[in-house]
Amino acid sequence: MSVTLEAAQLRSGKGSGDENFPVASWLVAPPHRRPILAFYEFVRIADDIADHPSLNAGDKLAHLDRLEASLLGRDDHEPAGVTLRETLRERELSPRHAQDLLSAFRQDATKRRYSSWDDLIDYCSYSAMPVGRFVLDVHGESRATWPASDKVCTVLQIINHLQDCQQDYRNLDRVYVPLDALAAAGSSVEALGDARATSQLLGCLHGLAGRTGVMLEDGGTLPSQINDWRLSLEISAIVTLARHFLQLLQHRDPLSERVRLGKFGVAAVGALGVAKGLFLRLGRAPGSSAD
Repeated sequence: MSVTLEAAQLRSGKGSGDENFPVASWLVAPPHRRPILAFYEFVRIADDIADHPSLNAGDKLAHLDRLEASLLGRDDHEPAGVTLRETLRERELSPRHAQDLLSAFRQDATKRRYSSWDDLIDYCSYSAMPVGRFVLDVHGESRATWPASDKVCTVLQIINHLQDCQQDYRNLDRVYVPLDALAAAGSSVEALGDARATSQLLGCLHGLAGRTGVMLEDGGTLPSQINDWRLSLEISAIVTLARHFLQLLQHRDPLSERVRLGKFGVAAVGALGVAKGLFLRLGRAPGSSAD
């Protein structure tokens, strides 16, 4: 497949409405929604390149390099890169977060196994954490919110890895489940390809979901740290959805059972999160937050 194709021609067809979690929903103030959606489009294209079933590693890296070149103004070959570049310029924002994500996608093109939890978290520092940091920067939030945001975003990434562990292995021969966790449970990479998880694999996956839940509780204070009330409610919805998914992943088999929600389910659980977030914000003492 020629690298002269525009990156957008390699899209999988997946959009913001297909994600596990809200992407710049109506809760986000309109002036902030446009840069977030431009960022999402750029990242979605890069992700689809990294996961493309017909591209070899060299072609994937070449396409990702082209995206970065347009992002940084070296050329105008990739419209998504140009759009994000102009959006960043208008808002006086750095391309660093987008570049960090490109580093993760380059890793996806070449690395298929993760040896340990620490190895996986290092990957998430490029594949997940920059997303939250970008959204916070768009809203002008303090960088003191980054540690909690990093934990929440890492949780969302690992939830996706656990939900998709069978598909990632079967379709891409890519395994994010740490190898040492599989070995400690008496399981193996090959077990991920089965129609149903063995008891050993299930113990491993449930244990990872539990460990991820601890991280979510550590980062779950993020909504209360956010000054922008609309963003705070959006994050409250996301945290509530993450808790729900982790409950499913701690009790079900992602190889044979449904561990996702349909659009109506996401909307319902997300609305519950918004209600919780609104209740907490209304319960704050006057002057405790600069909305």
